[in-house]
Amino acid sequence: MAGTDRFLRHAAAALLLAAAGAASAQVPGAAYPAKLIRLVVANAPGGGADLVGRMVAEKLARPLGRQIIVENRPGASGQLGTDYVAKAPADGYTLLLGTTLTLISSPALHPNLPYKSPADFAAISLLAATTYVLVVHPSVPVRTVKDLIALAKARPGGLNYASPGAGSAAHIAGAWMSSMTGMKLVHVTYRGALPGVISVVQGETDLMFCNLLPAMPLLKNHRVRALGIASLTRSNLLPDLPTLDEAGLKGFDVEQYYSLVAPAGTGAEIVDRLHQEVARQFQAPDVKSRLAAEGSEVRLSTPAELEKLIVAEIAKWSRVIKLAGIQADAAQ
Repeated sequence: MAGTDRFLRHAAAALLLAAAGAASAQVPGAAYPAKLIRLVVANAPGGGADLVGRMVAEKLARPLGRQIIVENRPGASGQLGTDYVAKAPADGYTLLLGTTLTLISSPALHPNLPYKSPADFAAISLLAATTYVLVVHPSVPVRTVKDLIALAKARPGGLNYASPGAGSAAHIAGAWMSSMTGMKLVHVTYRGALPGVISVVQGETDLMFCNLLPAMPLLKNHRVRALGIASLTRSNLLPDLPTLDEAGLKGFDVEQYYSLVAPAGTGAEIVDRLHQEVARQFQAPDVKSRLAAEGSEVRLSTPAELEKLIVAEIAKWSRVIKLAGIQADAAQ
């Protein structure tokens, strides 16, 4: 009898433990993260998105207690990597470093993308923002935006500009500038911001609206010449460089936003955990100073604020695309 009682007590204890384990396993995010996390950057290595993505991986790995691998998946103007994340399991182990291109300008230009922004993603946080700088190869005989406009009008179709791809902010900025001034520039696409700006450095293309992050070392080494800042306010790093708005292109405003998102349906507990860590880590002085040195600034948000920003920016870029006369099927 004693043996039977002992057996029943052990059996009951085992059942209680199993039930407790099952209950805890059903709580989304309870043990998150339990394995390696992949952070997809839908851009080629070396550009601004890649730099910010690697900072995210570095800063979040320790507090989360898991390695974060940056996985570059460029192609189709960022559509390949972005769609990959949109269709990934919503378990918090595949994240996306969102950019203006992938979440805003491409959706504004291409209504039939394989993913929907922001509907196919769970917003986590805005991370940082930077502006664009209009740069030219040193051999281009201009010193100001006014000089460039005059040269381009004297040589219709004789100047070309690089971009990371059709629908990118750099592409739309070039088309917007052309429509505002009457210039006729030839658009040349590359697989990423870094190959694009290298084409300007090598003289393969004449100019580019380049993200300030990768442009800064090239400007310091005089490999390219800056003509203007694309935001409405001057950059603290280039305080003497006028904005395009100041140069006569009134209202010209192009910013690059970096954000962290997950596939739609990711549990609220996971989103909240990631948001809290981003908010904590990106307030660190070393993060702010590192980004500032590269021409960017920390700009954080709640998940709801990020989603609202994406919706508002898509509406803005849709208006710009219509104004510039850019056709989705002709964007190349």
